[in-house]
Amino acid sequence: MRALGLTIAWTMLAASVIFLLAPLVVTIGVSLSPSPVFQFPTDTLSWRWYERVGRLDGLLDSVILSLQIAGLSTAIALVLGTLAAIAVVRGSFYGREAVATFLVSPLMLPGLVLGIAMLQYFRALGLREAFPSLLLAHVVIVLPFVMRTLTASLTLFDFTLIDAARTLGLSWPRAILKVMVPVLAPAFITGGLFGFLGSLDNYPVSIFLTDVYHRTLPVQLLQYLGESPDPTVAAVSTLIIALTILVLILGDRLVGLNRMAGV
Repeated sequence: MRALGLTIAWTMLAASVIFLLAPLVVTIGVSLSPSPVFQFPTDTLSWRWYERVGRLDGLLDSVILSLQIAGLSTAIALVLGTLAAIAVVRGSFYGREAVATFLVSPLMLPGLVLGIAMLQYFRALGLREAFPSLLLAHVVIVLPFVMRTLTASLTLFDFTLIDAARTLGLSWPRAILKVMVPVLAPAFITGGLFGFLGSLDNYPVSIFLTDVYHRTLPVQLLQYLGESPDPTVAAVSTLIIALTILVLILGDRLVGLNRMAGV
């Protein structure tokens, strides 16, 4: 019975991995196809769609905008998320659990609902510019990744180290920078990397806040797909997959995948 159970477990694991990786394999294969339509598998390989990527109108601007939004929102979320996580872990105020749940609630809401809510809220405030609207919305998107990671790490952090540093003459901010930040560096890197990728890949919220001059990369790719559905979109998607792999490799080199996964 034990052998049968292990066989079923490994079979389900292999089936899940294949199911999750199959779309990525198909995307990469389509990007290397010489056919002007989405064709997979193919007999020959071609780089023609990668050569066409650089000639896509507006692609570079959308990439720069997405990187700016993702970078700025991640930096802001790291600061706010750290302060909020310290308050939740160290505080003893009423409703602390409710506050912690509220701060990670964007992960539980459908992107469509969150996008419409953001659009209506910003319009009610009179904020109609695309860039600040996108930045604020993506801070909300990235903050849960930072909060979940830092809250888990702070529960294991010995805050008496901060007190010891302060008795040695350091101020509260310097004690945090000298003691807490180095110890929690894996949590900062993990939350920042996943938040950055979540912002870079976000579509459901961004679609409601972009305009003609400010389109993030996912929104721009959808426009390409509607106007000229050829494998160039698959080539761009493959480059994004490569970027994600590089980020994971960077995270592994800096802190290790086991520590990133909380193992």
